Amino acid sequence: MKLFKSLLVAPATLGLLAPVAATANEVTISDFAPAEQLAITNSRVDGLEARLNNFEAGSFSETTTASFSADFGIGAVDGKDVTTTVTDGDEVLQAAYGFQIDLNTSFTGEDSLDISLDAGNTGAALGELDLTGGQNTAGADLLAVDGVSYTFPLGSATAFVGDNTDGSMLFTTACTYGGSNTLDDCANITAGITGGGLSIGAAYDFDNGFTTAVGAQFVETGIATKGNADSWAANLAYTTDSYGASITYAMVEVGTGNDTFTALNGYYSFDNGLNISAGYEIGDLDGHVAAADETEAYFIGINGEVGPGELGAAVGTYGKMTESGSTMPEQLMYEAYYSYAVNDGMTIKPLIYTVEAADATDKDETGIMVKTSFSF
Repeated sequence: MKLFKSLLVAPATLGLLAPVAATANEVTISDFAPAEQLAITNSRVDGLEARLNNFEAGSFSETTTASFSADFGIGAVDGKDVTTTVTDGDEVLQAAYGFQIDLNTSFTGEDSLDISLDAGNTGAALGELDLTGGQNTAGADLLAVDGVSYTFPLGSATAFVGDNTDGSMLFTTACTYGGSNTLDDCANITAGITGGGLSIGAAYDFDNGFTTAVGAQFVETGIATKGNADSWAANLAYTTDSYGASITYAMVEVGTGNDTFTALNGYYSFDNGLNISAGYEIGDLDGHVAAADETEAYFIGINGEVGPGELGAAVGTYGKMTESGSTMPEQLMYEAYYSYAVNDGMTIKPLIYTVEAADATDKDETGIMVKTSFSF
């Protein structure tokens, strides 16, 4: 602000000196007295400086940070109905984007208010790319608040409350794989409850590798109302740099009963950088009155450093299998990806996958696509 003040004072000073220079031989030092004008100018500049400082202090909190990410995806899918006018995909080349802004504010240094704003136009065909902000499966542009949560210490534990967040936000799933949007949940599909309205939870770290957490999520229009599809879940995990395991249990209210789900996950990291992850989930549909009374999902994947990037491959159930009568129809998904960091803020990730046909009247779905991610 000293430079700003000098720029304002200089014209006033020059304006006073100009007539003095023209009649220098006619005046004496006692006739030249700019102090009063300078005092007025300084007072005005000081007032302007104070207003500007107040504006800067209130415009953005010093404890608030923002992070940004953007994804661009392009690819083609064959064997999947992606529009109402194209049959079975026909390998139509498509493009989509996602953009996300995360705002984080701390009031005490130990708490965190987090707000996520998403935009995107991800269509169903490129859904496996898991683009940030790509929540709209209809393909049209969308801007939405993806979640608002407040995390704070609760004794020696950590707790949170949020809206449009996951009840499993503080859970630890023992998995190191990060492929497609379907298989990167490592078969922890329903036990790790997601998509809640109002969500609450708490976690505790024992500082010896063990962590435990609980969470719940409710329908906003009828919180904890019987028959409103509320969910409760608990998670226990043990993780190290070399291996880890976790168990997650959830109870989901359905009608007048409850469905229960249990997921087991684990990983092992070899000294050469290769990681193996596996997961298995079983569900008991006691809350359903239909013939289906059990679900099952499983997954196994490998990933590790190859050249300048990471190579990964996996096989698992396409979502979860639901019992139909006395049989459990199996639909598997196979995939491979390579993730390459061009620099600290840009990553390119090609992905290829195949999903087995659900029945004899369909054909296998195959997708080839590339995601380019930016973070800044």
